[in-house]
Amino acid sequence: MPKANLETPEQQLASFLEKYSPEIASAAVTIRAKMRKLYPTALELVYDNYNALVIGYEATERASEFIFSIAIYPKWVNLFFAHGAGLPDPQRLLKGSGTAIRHIRLDSPSLLDDPTVRTLMEEAVSRAAVPFDPTGMHRVIIKSISAKQRPRRADQSAEKHATTKKKISLKP
Repeated sequence: MPKANLETPEQQLASFLEKYSPEIASAAVTIRAKMRKLYPTALELVYDNYNALVIGYEATERASEFIFSIAIYPKWVNLFFAHGAGLPDPQRLLKGSGTAIRHIRLDSPSLLDDPTVRTLMEEAVSRAAVPFDPTGMHRVIIKSISAKQRPRRADQSAEKHATTKKKISLKP
């Protein structure tokens, strides 16, 4: 019989971030804090996937209705726009070639404060099929944890990293 997980979703998310280098984990925590401040009623749907740790920001628990997500990789963090292909982007900040999703690499958490990025985000929210509920309640929801994952640190193998875990605080 599987052992019951007694961790809260916040504790689980912190344990996922512990797998990353201190620099990437710190950037992810700061980016997440900025997203939470911008969208305090958004649900955070967490997917600890094979390639990356992804946190979706949405109004419902349906993954298909996400507006934004941040994806944490070993060397960087991306901000994804669900319907980025249709957004006006005169500065050509949005990258990607798919039919819907576009992203911006967040080389620094301060990029979320850039007026051009903020305009793209505001436009994405205004076009969302299911907008954030201003009276909603924030929750962190762990949606999936992949059994097999790529190493989360660019400079270490998964085996070496297993012995060098560092406690991560979710406070920026």
